[in-house]
Amino acid sequence: MRNKRRDGVRIRGLDGYHNILPYVMPKRTEAEVSLTEQFDVSELVKYMAGRNEEDGVNIKLYHAMITSIARTVYHRPRLNWFVSGKTYYERPDITFAFVVKQQMSDEGEETLMFMKVEPDMNIDKVSKLILGDVQKLRKEKTNNMDKLMEFFGSLPRWFLEIFFATLRRLEYHGMMPKALTDGDPNYASVMISNLGSIGSDSCYHHLSNYGTCSVMITIGKMHKEMKYMEDGTWQERDVLNCTFTIDERLADGFYFAKSLRIMKYLLVNPKLMEEPIKEKVPVEL
Repeated sequence: MRNKRRDGVRIRGLDGYHNILPYVMPKRTEAEVSLTEQFDVSELVKYMAGRNEEDGVNIKLYHAMITSIARTVYHRPRLNWFVSGKTYYERPDITFAFVVKQQMSDEGEETLMFMKVEPDMNIDKVSKLILGDVQKLRKEKTNNMDKLMEFFGSLPRWFLEIFFATLRRLEYHGMMPKALTDGDPNYASVMISNLGSIGSDSCYHHLSNYGTCSVMITIGKMHKEMKYMEDGTWQERDVLNCTFTIDERLADGFYFAKSLRIMKYLLVNPKLMEEPIKEKVPVEL
């Protein structure tokens, strides 16, 4: 068994319970847990409006969500673990994958986007990275992963059966070729579906047994709701729902629940997202 893969370092010293889990639940789809959390983004909406007007930037709600998730993953490292070959590994980088639709229509083609977030990035750098990559993808209308899938998708069924059976063995032993994993959303830290961009609410989305991605998040459409506040009053607030699907073999519910506190705190105190992702968030865990 390899102690180190190209895309991860083996985790040692785990308790017996977690060491046994991959044998009890060998498939990622057997170990899914899912929850929907509502976030108050009223302060974030005000912050974005002010920054976009005063500083001439183009920060969007999605950029802020990515930034808050990245900072949460950075400070809660188990969210960046994965199980492969019944062994636990930690990724060296925080990566995101999502779909970019070329145009908002039934016929609009979809292109996969894969991005790495560096520890010294903040909301401004994340926003510029996303806007730049999306603009590039829409201009080129494809990327290397799309071309690779087009090629393999044209091959006969018997070949694909053998090919993917071979890939599963290579993955089990941590020997997947770099050319087949770079840019593949199934190998990202977090896969995100921004359903709010098409006017939909968040929903459950499964994980995949292929690859190593252990966290799937769907982001719903922002809407207004009356909320009971700490001062005893009811106020209309901007809120959105996010549904998280996570591989429960990575950690227990207590760990996941505490992790959400970071994300919540950042969305309520959005100016903190101007700090680098590596900066500790002043929230009690």
